[in-house]
Amino acid sequence: MAAILGFGAYLPSRVVTNAELAARFECDAQWILDVSGIEERRYASAEETVASMGAAAAEQCLERCGIKARELGMILVSSGSSERQFPGPASGVAQRLALDGIPAIDLPIASAGSLFGMSLAATLSAVHGHVLVIGAEKMSSVVSREPAERGVAPLFGDGAGACLIAAEGPVKILDSALHSDGTFAEDLRLEFGAPLEMNGRSVILQASRKIPAAIRELLERNQRRASEVKVFLMHQANQNLMDRVARALEVDAARFYSNIRRYGNTSSASMLIAAEEWWRAGGAEQGDLVCFAAFGAGFHWGALLAECA
Repeated sequence: MAAILGFGAYLPSRVVTNAELAARFECDAQWILDVSGIEERRYASAEETVASMGAAAAEQCLERCGIKARELGMILVSSGSSERQFPGPASGVAQRLALDGIPAIDLPIASAGSLFGMSLAATLSAVHGHVLVIGAEKMSSVVSREPAERGVAPLFGDGAGACLIAAEGPVKILDSALHSDGTFAEDLRLEFGAPLEMNGRSVILQASRKIPAAIRELLERNQRRASEVKVFLMHQANQNLMDRVARALEVDAARFYSNIRRYGNTSSASMLIAAEEWWRAGGAEQGDLVCFAAFGAGFHWGALLAECA
């Protein structure tokens, strides 16, 4: 049974407030907070890339786990905002970690890629040993493209998260449920060199239905109840969405760890950044159930259940 050894994260130093974006888009800063739950986000500098941020989160994760980069058997890197079509950021992360010869695989699945990576790593660790999963995004470069929409651009920020998975460890991965459906793929897409296009109503509607369904599927399969889960570590897309999922599962919204107010939606990085903060705060205790969940472009969605040993 595979396990999670630990997490890492990296966030750029530049803080971008709602007031700054409100002035740009001629809207009210409070309106941004009300519709999204976001008060500020981080923007990367011109020198920071998806790969450099991913490598920084990876280094922190490895240091905290007491593992050397040379002990890794594979890395999986998720990003929907890579600076070029190919090569993807995985090879750049591997180069920065001085890795030579191990497989470095890109998962270009916006928002849900880290969850898919964790599920894949849980299986692949039986063959490859330590598998490092990274989510890294530079969404500021995407939402700055004109014509930028005031209903979209303020939602996103930059950052990276990492998770180390091995055959054995302190947090056992019990099961996962992954799904994809291209029916509504056009409702959330990013064409080459174009601004992000999002039908917010459709995305929220689909996510608020599909995420609880995936979590219920996973819990029922493992004969557990939502009330038994200590914390839900979900993709930080929108505070209102997380609250909807909590209501659908009939659990207190406080069980859904949230840092979206400070970082915004960092796409594939968000779930791992949230997990790193929760983990660092000492949230894990023996016997605790932890549920990861995400929904993203494609549409791809799912959940992963783990238990602290």
